[in-house]
Amino acid sequence: MSDVDYLVETEKEILLIEYKNADIEEAVHPERFNIKSDKKINNLVKKYYDSLHYLTLTKKGKNKRKIYVCILEYPGSDGVSQRYVRNRLADKLPFALQKQINSGEKLIDEVHVWTIQDWNQQYGEFPASKIKIR
Repeated sequence: MSDVDYLVETEKEILLIEYKNADIEEAVHPERFNIKSDKKINNLVKKYYDSLHYLTLTKKGKNKRKIYVCILEYPGSDGVSQRYVRNRLADKLPFALQKQINSGEKLIDEVHVWTIQDWNQQYGEFPASKIKIR
């Protein structure tokens, strides 16, 4: 199973969180972290679908908004590349499928591609920070 890194459940939401950081001093070959590659995008999409299977089978998050958040830190990260990745993900995630089947229970409500700073602005009650690896 290839699932997201974190699941956070609030009263109204299930946050499915994937964290990738190639923008740290200790990163080995950060230049190889090509977030725009089909392989990287498909891997992020697979993590959502596999996690959705888990939520469905365990009946966790039923009647709660499902929000996929990819916290990505990489060299050259900016708003334009984040929107590009977000749009690529949205095309492959089950937004269109849920419109077609209209089962009442949504498969996904939102997808975001954020930095740690963006995350902390939106969900400060669950703060994230970079840690130093020895």
